[in-house]
Amino acid sequence: MKKLSSVVAGLLVAAASVASPVHAQDAAKELIGDPKAIVGTLDPGKTRETGVKATAAAEKIGWRIGSQAYTLRDRTLTEALDTLHVLGLKYVECYPGQSVSPEMKNVKFQPGLSAEGVALVKKKLEQTGIKVLSFGVTGIPAKEEEARALFQFCKDFGMERIVTEAGAGQFDMMQKLAEEFDIDVALHNHPEPNIYGTPEKVLAAIKPNHTRIGACADVGHWQRSNVDPVEGLKKLEGKVYESHFKDLNEFGVKKATDVPWGTGNGNAKGMLAELHRQAGKTGGKSGKMTFNLEYETGRGVELVGNMHKCIEWFGQQCEELAAKK
Repeated sequence: MKKLSSVVAGLLVAAASVASPVHAQDAAKELIGDPKAIVGTLDPGKTRETGVKATAAAEKIGWRIGSQAYTLRDRTLTEALDTLHVLGLKYVECYPGQSVSPEMKNVKFQPGLSAEGVALVKKKLEQTGIKVLSFGVTGIPAKEEEARALFQFCKDFGMERIVTEAGAGQFDMMQKLAEEFDIDVALHNHPEPNIYGTPEKVLAAIKPNHTRIGACADVGHWQRSNVDPVEGLKKLEGKVYESHFKDLNEFGVKKATDVPWGTGNGNAKGMLAELHRQAGKTGGKSGKMTFNLEYETGRGVELVGNMHKCIEWFGQQCEELAAKK
């Protein structure tokens, strides 16, 4: 394990000493050995500071910024959490099937996770100060007993939401379990043709009695499907619980690739303005709109650098929106 720089070591030790009963020095050793291995030429301390500031700016207007762990699918979950810590984020959406840790690569984060795996992940969450807000994109079993196991797994990690593309025939059962476990369900859209590929399909599926079922607006897949993201968000007003937030280099092209927020053709600034207009109507039960950074492409240091650019831009936009109040 490589030696920590003195500045970043202090940051990580301080975070660990607050978040975990483990001795601070021992806890720090279990975080990433060399943050430079994550951020490359970026300064680790400044990188984390940018994310902390962006998180605070988002909270000023009732928002949360996190990341879909799928963005960091080139590493295990515990490594992804260490990466998000260095990036200054404190929220994550986990996905089924990610390996738990370098030592437990054959153990996947999903229902049925062993007690050892649960303890390992929870310890890492404590050390990094990160909260798992949601789980997906995942199927929801048609049998209630099996679906209940999924909801219980999410409840055990304190999650607020399950993100799925389960069919409307399961909605009554999903609503029942959502109320029982106090966990919202958000419908995700992949590119067309898809069961929820357009806002109209989402609205047609959700009935008035489905009060705990809303939308996870994947605005990148809307862009790939030639759906104007701003107009899509307008149509789903009152139903948007979270977003897999993206900006792409081309509009209406399925093979379009992710670019740092605000530099693509998705009108990222307009999307934020629209969701800010919907203040008080987003976020589901929590009332806090969540923006999960998700890249479909990229890996390693370059990917983390692009994530940093997104986080920095987002924080600046949140400050501007807060100033307009």
